[in-house]
Amino acid sequence: MDSIRIKGGRPLHGTIPVSGAKNAALPLMAAALLTDEPLRLTNLPKLADIATLRSLLAQHGAESENGDDTLTIQAERITSALAPYDIVRKMRASILVLGPLLARHGEAVVSLPGGCAIGNRPIDLHLKGFKELGAELRLEDGYVHARAPEGGLRGGLVRFPLVSVGATENVLMAATLASGETVIENAAREPEITDLAECLIAMGAEISGLGTDRLVVKGVSRLHGAEHAVMPDRIEAGSYAVAAAITGGRITLTRARADIMASTLEALRAAGADVVEGENEITVARDSGPLTGVDIVTQPFPGFPTDMQAQFMALMTLSNGASMITETIFENRFMHVPELSRMGADITVHGASAMIRGVRQLTGAPVMATDLRASMGLVLAGLAATGTTTVNRVYHLDRGYERLEEKLKACGADVERVRAG
Repeated sequence: MDSIRIKGGRPLHGTIPVSGAKNAALPLMAAALLTDEPLRLTNLPKLADIATLRSLLAQHGAESENGDDTLTIQAERITSALAPYDIVRKMRASILVLGPLLARHGEAVVSLPGGCAIGNRPIDLHLKGFKELGAELRLEDGYVHARAPEGGLRGGLVRFPLVSVGATENVLMAATLASGETVIENAAREPEITDLAECLIAMGAEISGLGTDRLVVKGVSRLHGAEHAVMPDRIEAGSYAVAAAITGGRITLTRARADIMASTLEALRAAGADVVEGENEITVARDSGPLTGVDIVTQPFPGFPTDMQAQFMALMTLSNGASMITETIFENRFMHVPELSRMGADITVHGASAMIRGVRQLTGAPVMATDLRASMGLVLAGLAATGTTTVNRVYHLDRGYERLEEKLKACGADVERVRAG
């Protein structure tokens, strides 16, 4: 397996263009199954997860053609309702084909998903939503077997007991082709869901309530093709913003949207970083002065994102005083703590909370990445540490960060990929 070697201690200065958002691109790609016409996505990042979902869509009969940062997908015919284990196990977002297949094709057989080992992420909320739309469901041999009633899915009231981004996206896509009106209550409010809804509207869907926790969908008989630009990746932007703060540098993030990063930027300011918001760009700097400990609690949007928790923890390891990070979204998302401790961090975990006591300096060490965002947290720690840090299992990083080494090198980082074998 490849690793990334970092010689730390250099303040980063420069400009980084923010890529399209992985967490927006994946449901947008799945939405292509809702129509027999082409869906053209622009500002699409080149990531392992994108390639995985493209393979899955091909399994269902979709043809795709990619350009520099574009992908055109056309599922003229659904040739298979099966989403097999060999593909789905690689990525949890594969479950997002379930709603579109059920709505357009009338049936779906989808393997229970895999993905990062950051805790239990059951799909019961997805299934609850589909039941409210009239689907018949059964679990058998590790697969979800779903079938729409005769005449197709029908509108209904879907009230989620917990906020779920994936379930909201899946049910939203299915509801666009259901007969009648569907109301989704306690819907997730993440910007990626609004991005999906805007694409579906461009395809002919009727959706209201964008950006709120109550979405109303009036089903239509068919959707058509469209062109849609994937929104910028707020997690990638936040990660590089932390890179500026943790190394005492200055980075301008172009193609970034401050309006969807308010909680992250607020936490960075509280920690001692200077943040300047411009039109489609953000500049983050810490030219002088110490880092300050900040307490955070991960929450659904607009709260502090769980996908920024590991990166912010890396920042807090070098703060003055103590900070407390409480994880409320996933129960097993502190697996990076032992690795940060190997680098000299002082972190104590109590249940869902981690107490971080800032140290004067981190020291480079070999560390093991356990999931996508933990990987980035370790890279950030390595950028600030003295000596050399080697981050192993970087295939996690390839799932969510486009051209990572290139972007960091452009800002002065001493970082290189070490190829396996």
